[in-house]
Amino acid sequence: MNLDLKPNTPLGWLMLTLTAHVERARRAPDRGASAIEFVIITAVLVALAAAVGVVIYRLVKTEADSIDIPDAPGG
Repeated sequence: MNLDLKPNTPLGWLMLTLTAHVERARRAPDRGASAIEFVIITAVLVALAAAVGVVIYRLVKTEADSIDIPDAPGG
């Protein structure tokens, strides 16, 4: 897999930005996230997981409802 990590590409820009953030965090005297930051990050991840779950549920329910099940013979 050939990854183009030049800064003018989206992936390269992302890597450059993440590297800059990591280096700044390492140099900062107050390292690490506070409890409030962890709560916010967790809430965002839970909301994202719930949204993905709802989308998957709706897709599966739509497909399941479209299945035509014939009546049993003699029933």
